[in-house]
Amino acid sequence: MDTQQNQQRIKVIYQMLFEMATGNLSFRIIKTNQNDEVDKLSEMLNTLAGQMHDIILRSGSVNPHYSYQNLVQTTFILDDNFIIRNFNTHVPEALYYESEELFQVDFGKFIAPQSFSIWNQKKKEASLDDNYHSTVPLIFITGNNKLLPTFCTISRLHYSDKIIVNSITTILQELSSDATFVIKTNPKKQSEAVVMQSIYDYILNHLEEPLPTLKKLAAMFASEEHKLKIGFRKYFNTSVYNFYHLERLKKSHLLIQKTEIPLKEIAFICGFSAYLNFYKAFKKHYGYAPSDLNRPSE
Repeated sequence: MDTQQNQQRIKVIYQMLFEMATGNLSFRIIKTNQNDEVDKLSEMLNTLAGQMHDIILRSGSVNPHYSYQNLVQTTFILDDNFIIRNFNTHVPEALYYESEELFQVDFGKFIAPQSFSIWNQKKKEASLDDNYHSTVPLIFITGNNKLLPTFCTISRLHYSDKIIVNSITTILQELSSDATFVIKTNPKKQSEAVVMQSIYDYILNHLEEPLPTLKKLAAMFASEEHKLKIGFRKYFNTSVYNFYHLERLKKSHLLIQKTEIPLKEIAFICGFSAYLNFYKAFKKHYGYAPSDLNRPSE
């Protein structure tokens, strides 16, 4: 198998690790029958995801995914001496520091030793180039003494001595301690949890399709309409339709921000049959139009 194909197979492994980290334990890697180390690793990950899924369901619990809202953009504004002069609201949340611990502090203080040499090299380059722009992997040390690997874009502002450091970071929110997500173990609850988890996963994996009626969904998963309606709200604290509707909007919001796909096509990808319906739903939920968001090409 050529190098390009191997790189693609490894990319799929990265994708599965991300999906598992965000709670999606239904993702699986398709085997290529190469019987090499990559195939063995893929099979191990498939087995692990299945075992984790079974453990959660046997406990009588459901496994909500940490979805699109967990991708946050961190932005630092540094001066010519690489001292932090400002940052956006996501920085303290992502790095687990109080705002006062970050303000007017040397940016290098938050870089892990593994990235010292890279950061020092980038500082030299940025000091010598008024039009500097570079994307590099950096590892941060968080306030709770953990390592946070990111890809950072370092660039100089035109007509200013300020330096911008941007990155996209995944933050896994803590699950609610409410009993909504933890049910005492007993066979009936286990069976109900399996059904609700299956419906939850099905909706997330079919956002581009029309939502089946509750009656049809119940039939698909060997349940009853009223049990599905009550059970889904009990486990996920929302209705089936509202969950489907909000997840489509979250997905569309992320696609608008991170891709150059035309807005009408994004509406179609996210399951809206008409752009006007998408526009109205998006603006009602977010308070601004899809076209108001900054896009990569901008």
